[in-house]
Amino acid sequence: MPIHPAVAAKELPPEPEPLPLPVIDAHTHLDACGADTPDAVANAMRRAAGVGVAGAVTVGDDMESCRWVVRAAGWHQHLFAAVAMHPTRADTLDERARREIETLAADAKVVAIGETGLDFFWDAAPHDVQKEAFAWHIDLAKRLGKPLMIHDRQAHQPILDVLRGEGAPETVVFHCFSGDVDVARDCADAGYVMSFAGPVSFTNAQDLAQAAAVVPLDLVMVETDAPFLTPHPFRGRRNEPLALPYTVRALAQIRQISVEELCRAVTINTERTYGISVIN
Repeated sequence: MPIHPAVAAKELPPEPEPLPLPVIDAHTHLDACGADTPDAVANAMRRAAGVGVAGAVTVGDDMESCRWVVRAAGWHQHLFAAVAMHPTRADTLDERARREIETLAADAKVVAIGETGLDFFWDAAPHDVQKEAFAWHIDLAKRLGKPLMIHDRQAHQPILDVLRGEGAPETVVFHCFSGDVDVARDCADAGYVMSFAGPVSFTNAQDLAQAAAVVPLDLVMVETDAPFLTPHPFRGRRNEPLALPYTVRALAQIRQISVEELCRAVTINTERTYGISVIN
C-alpha cells in the first residue's frame, strides 16, 4: 500500500528529545505513512522506540487497510491493530464487508473496533447511513468485548446521542479528541477515554487546549493519527509515531504537570484500555 499522496513528498520532523518514560501511540496509520512492508514497519517502530514510543496501534479505515493492519500487527511484538469501516465509507459496509470485519476483529492482536463514528465535515456517506454503520460497530464491539474507537468530526452531540441510544460498550475511546470543555466533561461523566493528537499543540486550538486541561488524567491517551496532524512546531510535515513526544510535551505543559507524570499515566491508561502489555 503506497504512502498517502498528500504526504509523500513531505519530510519527517527532526527526531525529538527522547521521553523520560515510554509511551504508546494509541492511534496511527502506518500503511498511509509508507511503512507498508515488514522491514518498513520495523524501521518505523525502531525510530519510535528510540525516542520513547514503545508501541503503537495501527488503524484500518477501509477493507484493504483493515486486512493490512491485522497482517502488520503480526510483524512486530509491540504493534497492535484496530479495524472498522470509516464513517466516510459507511455506504460500503455491505454484508460481505461486515462478515470480513467480524472475522478480522476476532484476531488476538486486534485491540479495538475502529475507527468508527460520524463525520459531518466531509460530504461523503449520508448521515443516516453513517449512523446505521456506527450502530453496527457498537454492537460488534459489545459482542467481542473490545473497546470502541471513535472518529468524531463535527458530530460531537450526534455521536453521544447514538452511544446513549444504542448503549455504549464498556470501553469507548474518542480518538483525536476535538471537542471543547463541555464535550470533554460529557465524555468524562460517561467514563469515555479521550486520546489527544497533534492539534492539541496547535497555537490556534485554544478550545481544545482548555478541554485537554480538564479531562481526568486517568482518561487521557496520546496518539499521532499519522501521517497527518503533525504537532507544532512542525505542522504540515509528514507525521509518524516518531513525532509523538512533541504532542506529549505540549499536553504536559497544558495540564501543568511533569512530562514524567504524563508519560506514566498515559501508558497505564493505554495498556488498560486496550488490554495490552508493552512496558516491562
